[in-house]
Amino acid sequence: MAVPTLARVAPDVSPFHTAYARLAEVFPSLGVTETTARESLPEGPGWVRASELAAGGQALESFLAWDAEQILRDYGRPGRPDVIASFGLHRYAWPVCLLVTIPWFLQRRVPRVPVEAVAFQRSLGRLAVRVEEFACLPDDPAAAAPGARVVPDEEALRAEVRGAVADHLAPVLEGFRPRMRRGARALWGMATDEVTEGLWYLGHLLGEEPRAMAEAELLLPGSLKPFAQPAGFRRLTGPRGQELTTRDRASCCLFYTLRPEDTCVTCPRTCDAERIERMTATP
Repeated sequence: MAVPTLARVAPDVSPFHTAYARLAEVFPSLGVTETTARESLPEGPGWVRASELAAGGQALESFLAWDAEQILRDYGRPGRPDVIASFGLHRYAWPVCLLVTIPWFLQRRVPRVPVEAVAFQRSLGRLAVRVEEFACLPDDPAAAAPGARVVPDEEALRAEVRGAVADHLAPVLEGFRPRMRRGARALWGMATDEVTEGLWYLGHLLGEEPRAMAEAELLLPGSLKPFAQPAGFRRLTGPRGQELTTRDRASCCLFYTLRPEDTCVTCPRTCDAERIERMTATP
């Protein structure tokens, strides 16, 4: 499979600047700011550190209050505590997984992003990250950069992606877990969905959807612990014989508890006939 050609990296430029700039270009509602070891992560109104969410205390309560207010405002009814927590976790995990998957997809570089190195401002759609270590391939011009760790091949790099995501999300999932009414497998099912669907969606925005899907299937080819299932794309046939792509989520977002008649197109509750109808409906 062809991968992007890597431009030479100047020593004073972050190895991730290009990937994060491209992310913001195609998805302006999410911006990434990199900090250095000499700088503190942003603080102030709306900012929360990933380590605070993992701790599961008042910072998490304040974070989830936003979801509780949004659900009541938009749907006219209060959400169950586990529904509120599910919404909040999704709205954090989906963008944070892109910190890892987009540099890998665009540049074959995999940053390590421990919870101590990430902060999130959801209202502004901003992530702040401090990358001190990353993995890359032997022929990467950034292989000599500070913090670089060279791995031998593409499969080893995919293992780095899975490891980086899992190391970040594991403590965050534990922080959310008491509010979720879900076991570990269901929580890692959510993680599987965030990785897969984030990469799928950004691949579409980047004009590289087929490659993004192929990369996701190589990244998650089966039930590789702690992830719950493969990326699992499958094809349906539309009314004019066209090929339609879908997948079955490993987890449920619980949106049906607010609008039982309105499920996600990738929800296991949504039958294939309805998927085809919705994906081929005229706007």
